[in-house]
Amino acid sequence: MIIYVAIDETICRTRDSRDNSLSEPIMERIQKINKLYDAGNTIIYWTARGTGSGIDCSNLTYKQLYLWGCKFHEIKLGKPVYDLFIDDKNINSADFFDDK
Repeated sequence: MIIYVAIDETICRTRDSRDNSLSEPIMERIQKINKLYDAGNTIIYWTARGTGSGIDCSNLTYKQLYLWGCKFHEIKLGKPVYDLFIDDKNINSADFFDDK
């Protein structure tokens, strides 16, 4: 299975700021995605970092994922900025990670 995973507010939180250098990993979520990787799934992290601002966030993003121990096959930047994404294969991160 090919699984796209968002980064901000999905596997990390950035409190009181949109400064991604201050993001803190949510290790339980990263471990769950790593298990999907270990099970043979293709993991692609897809982020909107820099899309609206035009700032190149690729180095910071790669460094953070490496430091946080994320397993993945690819990182894609350029995810569109949106408020609602409607798709037949989508799942809300709170539902996937069972945040109740």
